[in-house]
Amino acid sequence: MTEPLLSIDRVSVARGDRPMLDDVSLLIPEGRHTAILGRNGSGKSTLVKLITRQLYPTVGASGDLGQVRIFGRSHWDVFELRGLLGVVSPAVQSDFAAEEGLEVFDAVVSGFFAARGVWNHRVTEPMRAASREALERMGVAHLIGRRMATLSTGEARRVLIARALVHRPRALLLDEPCGGLDPATRRLFLEALREVARSGVTLVLVTHHIEEILPEIDHLVMLQGGRVLNEGAKADLLTGPVLTDLFGLPTTVERRGDWSWAHLD
Repeated sequence: MTEPLLSIDRVSVARGDRPMLDDVSLLIPEGRHTAILGRNGSGKSTLVKLITRQLYPTVGASGDLGQVRIFGRSHWDVFELRGLLGVVSPAVQSDFAAEEGLEVFDAVVSGFFAARGVWNHRVTEPMRAASREALERMGVAHLIGRRMATLSTGEARRVLIARALVHRPRALLLDEPCGGLDPATRRLFLEALREVARSGVTLVLVTHHIEEILPEIDHLVMLQGGRVLNEGAKADLLTGPVLTDLFGLPTTVERRGDWSWAHLD
């Protein structure tokens, strides 16, 4: 039996006296494309940091730490985990853009070393081939030779997904991946993500924009105040009444083909 991608059992995370996540339980099987929705401050970023091992559980109301398992394991070497779970976010992009002189191909190859560059690392020919393949897959091989700091937001986001894909990960965690993209670039970017989803990589998309939920995503987790408000099939939860409860304002849902939009009334 395949272990789930993510299993969280009664986990809390606090900063000082303020609970960021409060007694959260969550199960995401591998292969189930999932969107995690919530308003700003709902606990989405804290949940991402919990998954990426930047934060750890604190003692909650139950009196214990709860448990977080990724691919069935509660303890991971972060470098090993990065080979199975790719992570893309605006914060990661900012880190790479700040590296003066970092070239696109080197940025992608560095994914093999969980670094931001290839200095002092031995790059093999299979690594180079996998990096070029990943760049071609994301439609940005023509950017080889450019510096990361010179790329547009959309270009850099695609390069970072290529970097995450060089390991052929089992899952990809996308934290607000469309932040800073104009509508046209966002649609092209989302279409590229659809191809990744169809390739067998499990996507976990963290967002507060309904229109970013890919047609391939069929499961939703809704966070509110550090708790799981709702969880279930997209068809059941992507409705006006449910979103009204989530966002705290009257909301209607419009569907255009396989995509949905939310409108505040």
